[in-house]
Amino acid sequence: MSINVAEITSILKQEIANFQSSASVSEVGTVIEVGDGIARVYGLRNAMAGELLEFANGTMGQVFNLEEESIGAVIFGDYLKIKEGDTVKSTGRLLEVAVGDAVIGRVVNPLGVPMDGGPAIPSTETRKMDIVAPGIAERQPVHEPLQTGIKAIDSMIPIGRGQRELIIGDRKTGKTAIAIDTIINQKGKGVKCFYVAIGQKESTVAGIVEVLRANGAMDYTTVVVASASDPAPMQYIAAYAGTTMAEYFMWKGEHTLCVYDDLTKQAAAYRQLSLLLRRPPGREAFPGDVFYLHSRLLERSCKLSKELGGGSLTALPIIETQEGEVSAYIPTNVISITDGQIYLEPDLFFAGVRPAVNVGISVSRVGGNAQTKAMKKIAGGLKLDLAAYRELEAFAQLGTDLDKATQRQLDRGARLVELLKQPQFKPLPVEQEVMVIYAGTQGHLDEVPVSRIAEWQDKFLQFMEASHSGVRASLEAQKALTPEIEESLKKALGEFKASVWKK
Repeated sequence: MSINVAEITSILKQEIANFQSSASVSEVGTVIEVGDGIARVYGLRNAMAGELLEFANGTMGQVFNLEEESIGAVIFGDYLKIKEGDTVKSTGRLLEVAVGDAVIGRVVNPLGVPMDGGPAIPSTETRKMDIVAPGIAERQPVHEPLQTGIKAIDSMIPIGRGQRELIIGDRKTGKTAIAIDTIINQKGKGVKCFYVAIGQKESTVAGIVEVLRANGAMDYTTVVVASASDPAPMQYIAAYAGTTMAEYFMWKGEHTLCVYDDLTKQAAAYRQLSLLLRRPPGREAFPGDVFYLHSRLLERSCKLSKELGGGSLTALPIIETQEGEVSAYIPTNVISITDGQIYLEPDLFFAGVRPAVNVGISVSRVGGNAQTKAMKKIAGGLKLDLAAYRELEAFAQLGTDLDKATQRQLDRGARLVELLKQPQFKPLPVEQEVMVIYAGTQGHLDEVPVSRIAEWQDKFLQFMEASHSGVRASLEAQKALTPEIEESLKKALGEFKASVWKK
């Protein structure tokens, strides 16, 4: 019987290959110190920065610091269950989260674990949380409007799909309200929304979820929660988890909106971790790389090129200021990363101007590119009119006699301010915004008492729906204020003034 050497050799090689692939040798280290959401681990000489670690009780962690004798890790979960001497295994993987249609309509924590009492989310598809943002060649300029349904913003500080617009202001000035209104206004527009609550009270988040549910917005919204009672590492990764879930749809050519509420608390959580891990503190005790924390997050918001499907991720980061101090470290960082800011002023808020948008400081660096032609045409002079009104208002307080032209400008400015007020959770379709702002800027409200502007608007919109619905339909279809539509609108305004609105 002859022995076929080649055949035996090939069988041996195959067996050895199978053995090597099935034998997984994982590196193991030991916890030498643990507390406040961080652990110091001895061993794991081959661990890489950002690598996922598994502690003895199944809790996950991530490599943060690489030092000579040990590594510093952050713990995602209950660090009180981890003790000194516990073993830690390296996984060779990076931090990832479940993505896909299964997360839509759910309330989850940053690791994708449901918090709404519903079934577990299948992790059939996951994406890495911290990735490099798309490059310049993979993007295109922002040109599609993302309507917020808020008159003051859509007319003067427009937001486009793929833009990053900062909402900044003191505590309790209506920052979250603007973001929630924007989410509610995306109903039926094919935009998937992600609301990331960082460091908020759980009762506050529950209230927001109820508002979204009542307005039918949870059908296309995911809420990612790292509450005030969660450890700092969870608050640190929450924003990345929300972005990762949104990016999945962006790369499929869909449109998404991500609200980060708020990044001040994320920066504070990151500062806590950094100082516990002995990273050197810099300005306001933040580590030197805190700018990188937000820049690598917000750079992932973009409008993808047509070749890549043309999907978009719009970011609405929220920053809380102390006594209007926009020159503090974190506010200046985020202002420099974003494409404009909506500044909310406490004085306006307490004076009853809501949303309390300071038109002078607020800006959109995309501008008219993110507006429909109709809105662009009628809102061109609105910002200047309001700025001039604020100047004249200060001057008029001196009590000097004013000429008729100045008084007329003051009167119209007061009416425009009143017209731009809007109740919470009542976003308007852009066609209705165009009609009422047109009426205001063209002087059709000059004889309406300031106290009755809101009443005038409600009656006018009802009248247009009942008697002139074709005007709104034309505006919706053409997205431009053509001479024919303008003529119809003027005629309707005259008719409303004569028949419905009588002094």
